Amino acid sequence: MLLLHRTVVPGLRQAYRLKSAPSRLCIRACSANDSFQPQRSSHAFSGDNSSTRGWRIMGTLLGLGAVLAYHDHRCRAAEESPRLYTREEVRSHSSPETGIWVTLGSEVFDVTEFVDLHPGGPSKLMLAAGGPLEPFWALYAVHNQSHVREILAQYKIGELSPDDKAASILKTSDPYADDPIRHPALKVNSQRPFNAEPPPELLTENYITPNPIFFTRNHLPVPNLDPDTYRLHVVGPPGGQSLCLSLDDLYQFPKHEITVTLQCAGNRRSEMTRFKEVRGLEWSAGAISTARWAGVRLCDVLAQAGHQLSETEAHVCFEGLDSDPTGTAYGASIPLARAMDPEAEVLLAYEMNGQPLPRDHGFPVRVVVPGVVGARHVKWLGKVSVEPEESYSHWQRRDYKGFSPSVDWDTVDFDSAPSIQELPVQSAITQPKDGETVESGEVTVKGYAWSGGGRAVVRVDVSLDGGLTWQVAELDGEEQRARKAWAWRLWQLQAPVPAGKKELNIVCKAVDDSYNVQPDTVAPIWNLRGVLSNAWHHVHVHVAP
Repeated sequence: MLLLHRTVVPGLRQAYRLKSAPSRLCIRACSANDSFQPQRSSHAFSGDNSSTRGWRIMGTLLGLGAVLAYHDHRCRAAEESPRLYTREEVRSHSSPETGIWVTLGSEVFDVTEFVDLHPGGPSKLMLAAGGPLEPFWALYAVHNQSHVREILAQYKIGELSPDDKAASILKTSDPYADDPIRHPALKVNSQRPFNAEPPPELLTENYITPNPIFFTRNHLPVPNLDPDTYRLHVVGPPGGQSLCLSLDDLYQFPKHEITVTLQCAGNRRSEMTRFKEVRGLEWSAGAISTARWAGVRLCDVLAQAGHQLSETEAHVCFEGLDSDPTGTAYGASIPLARAMDPEAEVLLAYEMNGQPLPRDHGFPVRVVVPGVVGARHVKWLGKVSVEPEESYSHWQRRDYKGFSPSVDWDTVDFDSAPSIQELPVQSAITQPKDGETVESGEVTVKGYAWSGGGRAVVRVDVSLDGGLTWQVAELDGEEQRARKAWAWRLWQLQAPVPAGKKELNIVCKAVDDSYNVQPDTVAPIWNLRGVLSNAWHHVHVHVAP
């Protein structure tokens, strides 16, 4: 009986552990071929053969203990030697049809069954499908908790093969080979140069856009600048002395911080393309983001160089340290009156959301011009000068201008139109997404609104029926200062779904404090470059039965 106890009890303990263990890896590895099922005995025992019955019971228990011990050995072996997968295998599992796999460190997880249970919604988890979780977990610190990792552990199916190393960037003559690594959530509109926007479901998750998913607009390869040798050249006035400023020199000026929304002139260009073809990147509604910028006021630096307001027209020209193979750098300009106005708060920024500027966003120094189109916020700033005319840069003189819908590429005259500076009032819907299915009963609509020139957004109207009837959304975010409303307002509306509706045509439009309002259609504002796209934003959704 002592032998029986030593053999059977550990086996029963293993059976209990097997029943309660959360490890899917063990269960999957051990249950594929093990079909152990306890069988009811077909023998009828009587009191006359109790000795025989005792030995049969002992034999059965010994067999059970042996089977369970072997099962535990199989599980331990599986845990010690997990199945290995390549990154390519993981990438091939990125949809409900193929299964949804993700990685964390060297571990591989099949989260197909968890997607619909994800607290942040299925769409958020699907952003990581077929790839690593780390870039997304870095955005949301709530994931770095033990109970979250315990939940994830239940879906582990193996590990990445140690022989499958992450692709390395080889040094080549390619001018883009040294570009920085980007966040995988970004929706890429072009790789070379790199241009990308955050998906709508992440864009308005936070009032301040996290640096990794801030929209990126590059015109040329990203320079890799040494902060120790960096110098900003500020050309002085005639007869004056020019400045050559290091980062340490800039740090000596008073530090100024402001929250500013940047928007590309081509934001929502894809909607113009659907109406009539235009030339330009196919931006959706994500070429806009908001950050807390810190640096030195441009007016302080210009004053240090001896510049003053001019009675005649003058412009501050900026030149970046990014350039094409011919040495042509990106450039732009703003009026001197704006640059010299302390209330305009134009910055030479060296921090973004409390950190040094990321390379994609202008490290070590960029221009931030509140209320003005993103094209004037020159990155990797190398030179500042005051000129009687605006910058001769292609991007100032031959781009980022608006024209009549009647103008085509055969008749366009870029000299006839002013360069875009302040942008018109804008708003867009980020939740729900176009084509999504929403539950009947109540729908939550979210989005952003912003207007150029420091004009505050005073109202956002939302319609569920294509503009026939309207409701006023609730405005969130920081209160805006009069004439200095540099940042967007996030907004939301919770409204009942009209009974019997199978589809909703959700529309939004914003109104600023000058009572500018968005036009209802694209047709009257269409232009050959697809800029200034601010018609009512439409999202069509289905209503679940």
